[in-house]
Amino acid sequence: MTETKSPDAAPSGEDDRKPGADVSFPYDRMTVEQFRRRFPRARWSDDRKAWFVPGSTASRRIGRWLAELEAEADAHADAKGRDAFAFDPIDSPYLELGKAGFRIRTPYSKTVVGELREVPFARWDGDLRLWHVPFRSYEDLRRRWADIEAAARRNEPEERRRRAEERKGSEQDLRSRLRSAERKRHRHPLYAGDLPPIGRPVATSYGIVVFTEITGELVDPDPVVDFYPGVNEDDLWGYWRAPTFEELVRTWPAKTPPLQGARWWLPTIEELRPARRAARSREARKRAKTP
Repeated sequence: MTETKSPDAAPSGEDDRKPGADVSFPYDRMTVEQFRRRFPRARWSDDRKAWFVPGSTASRRIGRWLAELEAEADAHADAKGRDAFAFDPIDSPYLELGKAGFRIRTPYSKTVVGELREVPFARWDGDLRLWHVPFRSYEDLRRRWADIEAAARRNEPEERRRRAEERKGSEQDLRSRLRSAERKRHRHPLYAGDLPPIGRPVATSYGIVVFTEITGELVDPDPVVDFYPGVNEDDLWGYWRAPTFEELVRTWPAKTPPLQGARWWLPTIEELRPARRAARSREARKRAKTP
């Protein structure tokens, strides 16, 4: 906050001996006037660059005032977003209007999830299986909607079946089937001189895994070179499983990115976050199926 010294500014050090609390906020004339009306005994401190509110309950009273300011700002932003939608609406089968904002329901798509996670205040409702986006985030949603809707249409069941029929028997289909079969073997080639720790989540080209065993079995490069670029006959097979949510939560993220060409590395926070979400969803589905 940039504020000139008030004629009733507190002398330096005087407030240190009084019960009370400091508060600072971005300078705005209307906000300062509201603050002075709410806290008439408050004094500006040049030393602290903050307002000092005297009283043993000052911190609690300041907290309530800040919460009210935030609620007012949210209400104003929601009204502005509602007006923007009325002037330039999104017409889409994937979006409907709710009382507090927008309800978005689409076929599952990583692109849709990624885009909506970037929209401020958007949240996923696991019970209703849809996204809630408040009116205040309309402009952000509007900018991303073309990509969201295009990804949703690509992932409609009919569209996915059509693409699958077109791919049947093609080289792309064969490679996809072979890659899927290879992944189901839960193995990964490793440099003999750089083996990962057993039982600890590490990142690979397949995502974050936990290696359970390295048997010493040598890799035959020819059948798998398309799936593991750079593999050679001196590599060893390591066998892995998916990490649990608890293991991922306990994993401390790496501060530096992996070396180029590494077969495994310690995961960064950017890799851990989606892996944790996936593990939590995976375990929730298993619990739901358990009678």
